[in-house]
Amino acid sequence: METIFLTKSQARKIIINAAGLARKAQFGVGVEAVYRVIDHLSFIQLDTNYVVERAHHHVMAARIPDYQTEWLAELCEDGRIFEYFTSDAGYLPSCDFRYSLPVKEAFANNRKSITPAETRMMKVVLDRVEREGPLMVSDFEDDRLEVSTGWWDWRPAKVALERLYLEGQLMISRTKAFQKIYTLPFNLVSLEMNVNMPTKKEFARYIIRRTLSALGIAYVKELTWRARRVKGNLVKMELEKMVADGEVQIVMVDTLKSAPLYMLSDQDMDIELSNEVFILSPFDILNVFRHRLKDFFDFNYQIECFVPAAKRKFGYFSLPVLFGDIFIGRMDTKADRKQKVLIVHNLNFEPIELDRITIEKFTQALKEFVLFNQCRDIIFKKSNNETYMDAIRKGFSE
Repeated sequence: METIFLTKSQARKIIINAAGLARKAQFGVGVEAVYRVIDHLSFIQLDTNYVVERAHHHVMAARIPDYQTEWLAELCEDGRIFEYFTSDAGYLPSCDFRYSLPVKEAFANNRKSITPAETRMMKVVLDRVEREGPLMVSDFEDDRLEVSTGWWDWRPAKVALERLYLEGQLMISRTKAFQKIYTLPFNLVSLEMNVNMPTKKEFARYIIRRTLSALGIAYVKELTWRARRVKGNLVKMELEKMVADGEVQIVMVDTLKSAPLYMLSDQDMDIELSNEVFILSPFDILNVFRHRLKDFFDFNYQIECFVPAAKRKFGYFSLPVLFGDIFIGRMDTKADRKQKVLIVHNLNFEPIELDRITIEKFTQALKEFVLFNQCRDIIFKKSNNETYMDAIRKGFSE
């Protein structure tokens, strides 16, 4: 099949549309829209950071205007989605459950050798969940022999629970406070669900199709990301076959000299963007692969919560701001939930000219973001463009 040649603008439209950000409510509204987003993207990353509303809720609110945070839990309780740690922790549609099995098998087969005491602990923990029903870490006595040395220094019962979860012997749900509840799979997996282990070919093709559906256009390194824990996976081999069969298309993007790019051959090429403004999570599907932002959007982005404070340029938790097919800035912000105030520590605009309508759309997006974070007011501390800030402040005063 011949290579498809695209302009950067065409490529950006395909990527944004695949991410579900071509227009507001691209997947509709209500709880069914939440399921449609997860089914389309196939993976919504969870994150515990609570500076603003957690990432998985933020992803949904950016796409679903009437989003309610309890809807994810409802879909879990209904058995339509489930949580698992594939490439990262995230929500997946339950129709894809069988494709989590190779990852669980990989965790079981590739783990480091464990001691007899650890093996016994796993058995004790599993026996208790089987006898008593769903349990939390707090239901187990503090069995730590030494004082904790830090955040990831888990006590033995916690380690056992997490191993059982990763290996598929337990699954998890969440409390309203986002704490994990460990339970047996049959409590969350429908009897009608396909739980047969996929072949290596099926697993590889699932990864390719799902990833290209969510990303629109991708490099091999993104296509292999979600399969990286499964050693000897056939993603690269099956990708070549799918290109030869015409299901996947090789793409070249002008001015972009890079490794080969791929997209599904039935990809819609006639895409119009509504040119809305979206305030996005750092863990949004559009942002998780930073090199793509640089290659396709000329946006050099890094989440700086992992950077030492003295070396941060834009702030601890900087949120990318998308307008149409360009990133217009980033916003370091924190929700003060006691005072009901959204504090914008730093609003940094990219060096591009924004017209009045764009600023008005951004102001409206900010107003919606304030409410989404259960705040009533907003405080701006710093910006690199006072002209834009004056217009935004005026918009909030009206």
